[in-house]
Amino acid sequence: MITERFAHLPRNRRRGSFPRCLLMTDGDRATVAARLTSLVAPFAAIDATRHTWMPAGLHAFEEAKLGESPGFLTDDQREMVTAWWLAVREQANTPNWDVAATATVDGREGLVLVEAKAHTRELKADGKTPGRAENDARIAGAVAEANAALNRLTPGWNLSATCHYQLANRFAWAWKLASVGIPVVLVYLGFLNGSEMFDQGRPFADDEHWRRIVHEHGDRVVPASAWEHPLDVDGTPMIPVIRSAQVSLAKGGCRSAGENP
Repeated sequence: MITERFAHLPRNRRRGSFPRCLLMTDGDRATVAARLTSLVAPFAAIDATRHTWMPAGLHAFEEAKLGESPGFLTDDQREMVTAWWLAVREQANTPNWDVAATATVDGREGLVLVEAKAHTRELKADGKTPGRAENDARIAGAVAEANAALNRLTPGWNLSATCHYQLANRFAWAWKLASVGIPVVLVYLGFLNGSEMFDQGRPFADDEHWRRIVHEHGDRVVPASAWEHPLDVDGTPMIPVIRSAQVSLAKGGCRSAGENP
């Protein structure tokens, strides 16, 4: 049973996108690297011999925070992004990533950052939950900076901390990293046929359904033309992509959409 297999996880994280991300990163390094590469081809590749990722399977389930987690950025880069996002660090965090991996992106060392969903209600239009005033102001400013810079590349961005906050902060972070020379593939990943989530929201039926949901969610926030091709951020690529995968909680099988069974 699902509950037995994931019994070591927090009770509220034994179904949906979280255990599926763990299964995607579970197994020998060569298998996991190939699995992750299939998500981001042809834009990036993960090499089992030299790249790293978080989480790292069912029993290493901590998610990456780029401002804190080692292995993704240098010490100086972690300090830089944390200062950009937070005014006061006590009892505050930089965003968690469902999956983060170092990778070769467009021939350079960069990052793959994954935001994963398993049902429609996970895509929220809410603004940021109020927190410490200094941090709220710093984060709003960071998102606004990213929004202005992206609009200089292509019109139609409307990133804000007051609505669609999660979508906005994902793109803001991807932009910030690219702006300092770190290539990024930002993946919006939909797990298909998560039937155990019907009590929470509508699962994604297929790749087409998931893509339509992402575009509807991002309407008037992220221009449709921004997806699936590199955006040139001062000579560094930022590549937003929409991907889907079929992952069985019962069997542990993982297959990206379009990959042979």
